[in-house]
Amino acid sequence: MSTTLELTQDLIGRNSVTPVDAGCQQVMGDRLTAVGFQVESLRYGNVENLWATRGTGTPTVCFAGHTDVVPTGPLEEWRSDPFKPVIRDGMLFGRGAADMKSGLAAMITATEEFVRLHPKHGGRIAFLITSDEEGPSVDGTKRVVETLRERGERIDYCIVGEPSSEASIGDTIKIGRRGSLSGRLTVHGVQGHVAYPQVAENPVHTLAPALFELTSRIWDHGNAHFQPTTFQISNLNAGTGAPNVIPGELKARFNLRYSPVQSIDTLKETVEGILNKHGVRYTLEWYVSGEPFYTQPGPLSDAAVAAIEAVTGKKPKLSTGGGTSDGRFIAPMGAQVVELGVINATIHKVNESVCIADIDQLHRMYRGMLDRLIAANS
Repeated sequence: MSTTLELTQDLIGRNSVTPVDAGCQQVMGDRLTAVGFQVESLRYGNVENLWATRGTGTPTVCFAGHTDVVPTGPLEEWRSDPFKPVIRDGMLFGRGAADMKSGLAAMITATEEFVRLHPKHGGRIAFLITSDEEGPSVDGTKRVVETLRERGERIDYCIVGEPSSEASIGDTIKIGRRGSLSGRLTVHGVQGHVAYPQVAENPVHTLAPALFELTSRIWDHGNAHFQPTTFQISNLNAGTGAPNVIPGELKARFNLRYSPVQSIDTLKETVEGILNKHGVRYTLEWYVSGEPFYTQPGPLSDAAVAAIEAVTGKKPKLSTGGGTSDGRFIAPMGAQVVELGVINATIHKVNESVCIADIDQLHRMYRGMLDRLIAANS
């Protein structure tokens, strides 16, 4: 059994549902300390964060990831205990197997191997690990980055271990993400009897034309690197439960995943303009969970592509698809950011799993990136 697989199993065995870390960062920190890292624990609120560095000078190559996992969902649908890793048919099962404890393990073991061979390497290797990626993402990477900025710290290259692969390990790497803008909408009406609609105001009826326009609108066509902006309703609620009562209020949650051809202000103005045009009486609260970022092809993406080709013999696709990641907080530091991890087919699902062979291949990819980005002055 490889050391990477053993560490993955150890981490999966720790029930670290957001924002609980369950000792994962202690395990990682101890191993990093053993190979010469300066390890710092940064706790904000109830969130555990780890910042660790080894070496001096430039560049700073940072591995970033999260120890927290999403809730298990119905336990009866799991074939085995989600926090007791089980191997079946070449697959490792457990919550966090793909998202992203196998990635964390591969980062650690690739770094241990590199440092043992190159104890006097040039530049710095860093780790930025949080237990608040799957949750609000307020006291995690975002807060750590604020602290690093105050200290004048710099990250040149960041490798985020999110599960980026689609059909086979290393077939896709993320070089950016769309932004995420959410709204909490309350449509105000007047409650009444369904038999007397003339003395009531149905907020469902009022919103319907505006909602049709919002959902059918072509917001943009994206650009060469980004998919078009999309609008999606995630929650919609109205009514008292009685069949003869016109509701007095409707509540809705929606999200815009937007490309850099849009701005937050323009999106807000467009949504509010459509609501106003259709005479909707409303209250609207806006939430920005991340702005878009993009890493131009350069040393980091070149190193990732070369490392993947050396392991798989295939060239990966460069993508900006999918949801958000903590890379959105690190990129504004001026860092080049890529996301490279295992296959994402089972993430957030019951019976989450990862191919055992892929864990060791990811280790080799990370090791290959270190070889290409950090001077081996040993």
